[in-house]
Amino acid sequence: MEQSVIDWSRAQFALTAMYHWLFVPLTLGLGFIMAIMETLYLKTKNAKWKKTAKFWMKIFGINFAVGVATGIILEFEFGTNWSKYSWFVGDIFGAPLAIEGIFAFFMEATFIAVMFFGWNKVSKGFHLASTWLTVGGATLSAVWILVANAWMQHPVGMGEFNVDLVRTELNDFWAVISPVAIMKFFHTVISSWMLGAAVVIGIASWYMLKNREKTFALDSIKIASVVGVTGIVISIITGDITGNQVAKTQPMKLAAMEGLYDGANGVGLVGIGILNHDKTYNDGKDPYLFDISVPKMLSFLATRDINGYVPGINDIIKGGYTTQEGNIAVPVEEKIARGKEASEQLRLYKTATNEEDKETAKAFFKANSKYFGYSFFNSAADTIPPVSLVFYSFRIMVCLGLLFLILFVVVIYYIGKNKFTAARWLQKTCLWAIPFAYIASQAGWIVAEVGRQPWAIQDILPVQAAVTNINASSVILTFFIFLLLFTTLLIAEIKIILKAIQTGPVESVEDEQY
Repeated sequence: MEQSVIDWSRAQFALTAMYHWLFVPLTLGLGFIMAIMETLYLKTKNAKWKKTAKFWMKIFGINFAVGVATGIILEFEFGTNWSKYSWFVGDIFGAPLAIEGIFAFFMEATFIAVMFFGWNKVSKGFHLASTWLTVGGATLSAVWILVANAWMQHPVGMGEFNVDLVRTELNDFWAVISPVAIMKFFHTVISSWMLGAAVVIGIASWYMLKNREKTFALDSIKIASVVGVTGIVISIITGDITGNQVAKTQPMKLAAMEGLYDGANGVGLVGIGILNHDKTYNDGKDPYLFDISVPKMLSFLATRDINGYVPGINDIIKGGYTTQEGNIAVPVEEKIARGKEASEQLRLYKTATNEEDKETAKAFFKANSKYFGYSFFNSAADTIPPVSLVFYSFRIMVCLGLLFLILFVVVIYYIGKNKFTAARWLQKTCLWAIPFAYIASQAGWIVAEVGRQPWAIQDILPVQAAVTNINASSVILTFFIFLLLFTTLLIAEIKIILKAIQTGPVESVEDEQY
């Protein structure tokens, strides 16, 4: 397989995923906020809440439409660019995606029409139910997509490897919905509340700066700031649990997140740091040019013991340490050797002409099958993810999350003291904070996905074994076509949203009577 095919296929998938993730968190976060606003309308009978909800539904609808377009292309790429991946694990990976399409997507697609066009045509209660079901459908879509993604991070629920078809097969569907999947769902979806809140507060602050729709703006900010603080606090809790899970299931990812090469007991958590970019595996150089750490915090987060042992990149490769499950870690070089033996025995099984030879080869393969994915590597260094990208992305995500928590708390304080209207500096800050919410959200996904590299499925299938064997020029061509298409869609969405914002919330006579 040409390296250029692998690199361009990865680039194309990363491009599609990152564009798609520009729209998904706003759908999840803004959907929750606008549903609360319509609930207040039904409860208070105050028409201002209907006016407010309808405006944010318009923004939601524009964003939702573009998100669906990019999401469909993303799923098709599993068949076009990653057909070997789809064959190898399609029996497992396809199940949650099928459920997402059959149930969740159709639910949101059904009720979104009532939500947008049912005003003054159905009862208030039924319309509110349609809004919540639309938001619920979007959230259910996220559930099953995140279950599939979590399985790539922590593959469970598999039966015996099918040596005749050379693929893994589903054994226990409910095992796929693992604690890792559940926590990934809560962390991802609820962190989207922060982004939705940041967008609502930022746009509402623009109205305050322009001295327009002040009541609408203040009402929007009140709801969004509370949702934002709630989302960040819960995200901190779920992020802590997720980090502990990563320490157990993906120790190499955790080591990359911390730039940790040599493990120890009582390891500190790097708060701020600059990596030594000349550092390579096992060269003895200091991994940091500068760092400020919280003593023993990483050990506590990873093991729930301030003196707990956390392995570094060098330790994971060398093996020999005791894992949190009480097992002795196998050296990566040994995993590669046993993986190549498994690959050879699989070849012998496929070419054997009598049953005795087939059974012998099958038995040898089964003994080493869990290392089969390592057979595609030539050296232990190939298993190290891009440390710098993961290290800095993690700190961008965390630091921006904490800054948004401070910002939302300040907003709540100024709203409570009736000082927000006069605080133009705060309004400008909220407006210009919008792009940083997207940066924080994208950084989180970079940590999750790049930190897993070079694996398509952790410890089972590396990226180079998952890609479709096609001409690199085809992937390059479609990469730039998608880049042009997605950029055009993004520009179009921004223009339409800006036009909607410029027009502002509209209140009709029918709305007053409804």
